[in-house]
Amino acid sequence: MKTNISPMGVVAAALLSFVTSTALAQDVPAGYPADYQSIIDAAKKEGTVSVYTSTDAAQSQKLQDAFSKKYGIKIAYNDLGTNGAYNQVISEAAASQTTADVVWSSAMDLQMTLVQDGYADTYQSPEAAKLPAWADYKNTLYATTVEPIGIIYNTKALSEDKLPKTYAELITWLKDNKSTLNGKVATFDPEKSGSGFLHHSNDARNRKDFWDLARAMGEDGAKIYSSSGGMKETVVSGENVIAINIIGSYALDWVKQSPNLGVHFAKDYTPAFSRLIMKTKDAPHPNAAKLFIDFMLSTEGQSLLAESGLPSVREDVSTGLNIKTLNERVGGGLKPIAVDEGVLEYMDQMKRVQFLNDWKAALGR
Repeated sequence: MKTNISPMGVVAAALLSFVTSTALAQDVPAGYPADYQSIIDAAKKEGTVSVYTSTDAAQSQKLQDAFSKKYGIKIAYNDLGTNGAYNQVISEAAASQTTADVVWSSAMDLQMTLVQDGYADTYQSPEAAKLPAWADYKNTLYATTVEPIGIIYNTKALSEDKLPKTYAELITWLKDNKSTLNGKVATFDPEKSGSGFLHHSNDARNRKDFWDLARAMGEDGAKIYSSSGGMKETVVSGENVIAINIIGSYALDWVKQSPNLGVHFAKDYTPAFSRLIMKTKDAPHPNAAKLFIDFMLSTEGQSLLAESGLPSVREDVSTGLNIKTLNERVGGGLKPIAVDEGVLEYMDQMKRVQFLNDWKAALGR
């Protein structure tokens, strides 16, 4: 049976085909490979991406909402903490029941351990070329933020103009102000905090005078804490007047709400850690995992993280702080921790035990 189609019908069909193909093409970000549409389509069919993380949901909510709105993919967001995310990935792999698609954690050493032990999958993100060279480990592990490690202090007890300007001056300052600081100095407990261990061990790797700093804190009767938030509360209340080696990205936000809280960085040396993301080897939603990683590393994703107080690892982000403006904010001495095997130095069990023993001895414990 012959079907007659009017000229108008032909035009409408052609127009519909053009609009449909154009809408699909618009899904592919500019500069991405032409076949990237297949990843988007497959990710949408998978419908979900499971994230194991140590980042509070509130800090990534804007990014989560934007990703789900853009692609219609649900995010199963699991804030397990640094150690929790690491242990869960290993236990699930051992039982051949991998649930995580991506792991996003601030424990750079634990993330690198997962990679070295074969729990990560290689994925070359189209955004990788936009990242600093130090932020990409063999297309397997990517830095998504750059967050300074610094000092918070009680502004009623200390004035910023009297605070030390360099790392070396900090050591001398701690020794010269024992009467003011005795029992009122706070820092991370590297035995109970993954972030604390990373911060202190990174300094030990890069500063010959780190142990001088540890001994100076010990002489001032430094108290140790398992979280930056715990230290913040004691400094705001005046129980402590200064906290050293805390997460500076948090502090930059805290000072906006706490008038008696200040944030300070040494101009010659401000180390910075990154939240690292990886795709798991047996991700149940592999395409959604790739799409999520790419979105997080994109200008849009980086801008949303920066808006939420997590400085961007890219220079082309104009919202919030990026790696360039952050360096200016801390005085020009920003030293990002490279995403490489160096972060594993103190993961060796014997070295780790020795480090913790040396730490306790330096603090007089």
